[in-house]
Amino acid sequence: MGAPPGTSRSKRGHFLRAALPCLALTALGSAPAAAQSLTPDLFNPNRGGFAAPDTLPTRRTAGVPQAPLDALPALPDPNADPRKRQQAPATSRVGQVPTYGLPAANGASGSGYDSLNRKRQQPKLYPGQPRPKRPVGPGSPVPPATPDRTLGPPRIAPPPSETANKAPVPRAMAGTVPGQPLRRRLKADDDAFGAVGDYAGSFLIKGGLELSAGYDTNPARLNKPVGSPAYVVAPDLLVMSDWERHALVADLRGSFSGYTNNMPATIDGFASPSPVEIDRPDFTGHVDGRFDVSRDLKLTSQFRLRVATDNPGSPNVQAGLQKYPIYAAYGTTLGFDQTFNRFQVAAGATVDRTAYTDSKLTDGSTFSNDDRDFNQYGGIGRFSYDLKPGLKPFVEIEGDSRVHDQPADRNGYFRDSSGGYAKVGSSFEFSRILIGEISVGYTARNYVDPRLSQLAGFLTAGSLIWNASGLTTVKFATDTQIAESTVPGSSGVLVRTYGIEVDHDFRRWLTAVGKFTYGTYDYQNQNRNDKTYSLEGNLIYKLNRNIWIKGTLRHDILNSNQPGSSSQGTVMLVGVRLQN
Repeated sequence: MGAPPGTSRSKRGHFLRAALPCLALTALGSAPAAAQSLTPDLFNPNRGGFAAPDTLPTRRTAGVPQAPLDALPALPDPNADPRKRQQAPATSRVGQVPTYGLPAANGASGSGYDSLNRKRQQPKLYPGQPRPKRPVGPGSPVPPATPDRTLGPPRIAPPPSETANKAPVPRAMAGTVPGQPLRRRLKADDDAFGAVGDYAGSFLIKGGLELSAGYDTNPARLNKPVGSPAYVVAPDLLVMSDWERHALVADLRGSFSGYTNNMPATIDGFASPSPVEIDRPDFTGHVDGRFDVSRDLKLTSQFRLRVATDNPGSPNVQAGLQKYPIYAAYGTTLGFDQTFNRFQVAAGATVDRTAYTDSKLTDGSTFSNDDRDFNQYGGIGRFSYDLKPGLKPFVEIEGDSRVHDQPADRNGYFRDSSGGYAKVGSSFEFSRILIGEISVGYTARNYVDPRLSQLAGFLTAGSLIWNASGLTTVKFATDTQIAESTVPGSSGVLVRTYGIEVDHDFRRWLTAVGKFTYGTYDYQNQNRNDKTYSLEGNLIYKLNRNIWIKGTLRHDILNSNQPGSSSQGTVMLVGVRLQN
């Protein structure tokens, strides 16, 4: 009978349990045995510290640098190409100095702060991404933010002068210091040698004084010239407000022409048509004010004054005078200026007064000029429309009434009258090259005395400035007026004046000015027509903003259709202008 089924398997298990310990003892017995000695290295907490120093296989020997024991082998880069990783030679770490901690600028990205001042890596840009601009440097103004591009016309690039790297401006001068009060911004001054002026509160004040001396070959404008040395004193004052709203401007200019020689009292046995003393004052001043009620409504006002004498050679000058009688014409205008979108309406009421001093005769007596004094009341209206930028056509209408202090004049004529004018024109402002306005129209005046016929005629008025170049400026002016007259039977004088002026700068400090003036004097019902011509040249040498030297040469011609009334004269003056 055979053995049971589990007997053979049990015997094989006992055999394996006995054979395995024997194999282990055989393997241990084949290795060499080494004894351990007690050395200081046993207390060294490093790898191999319990082995004898002489038996360590990686012990440092003289002349052969070795790596530290704790240096671990470098791990392969998982992102590297496996083909290159297989071909790359193994790098030896023998003799390398271990590094502890993090290197400089580690974690500061490629463009961050590096204490070692090493070159930074340039940021990588996407295809089509604009390259960032470097800052211009400390102290330079911050460029304005550029708005995002939207639909519409293409953006116009600013001129290079606005985007150029300009010199830095101190913050105190730029007004960017926190808490600093706002600085007064001075207006641009195109004249490098013009008067600067002084501020008194919110008013800018500019003043000047011209002193000239020379010679006039015919100061009285006689048919037979009589010359005399001459001098001229001409002060001027300009006061302008500097307000955000409202405005106030005062412009005062005057002159006094003096002559050292007296004119003869009689000519060919008759009383001279010229005074003996021919000194003459001349003053023109006005004060303009504007009150801004709203954006479209403004209240305007003007006060004006003119002090002068009759022109030399005029038939209104009495014979046998000791000196010229002086007259003063002063008045005011009060009105408003209303804007309706592009349409503008301006209207005002005017009141003026003209008064003469008494005439002093050569025999010591006086003659009253009260018959020449009169008041004028009137109104003026102007309607304009902004057709397009720089072009503004207008229509202007004026009417007035003159009332004399004495109903009849020295010759028995009643000179009270009423009249006015109507004109059409336009103002111009084309890129600051051509500015001003010009108009044409018709004027008429009717008198109370039926013996005085209506005085009427074509009129022109305007003032244009043409900046031909940066060095040359051309000015044109024209005006038409109806003046009173003392000539018996004459209704009045229709005066037309045309003038042109050319200014040229050879240098900023050297300017030449040429003027030509033409005028006509039409004495109604007297068949007298006078024509005047004046040609003038000035040379101005500007030492600085406060002192100018000026030379003047002028030739005047009076051509009359009345015998013995024509005259000529030449004026030569050299002077200095003081201004601030």
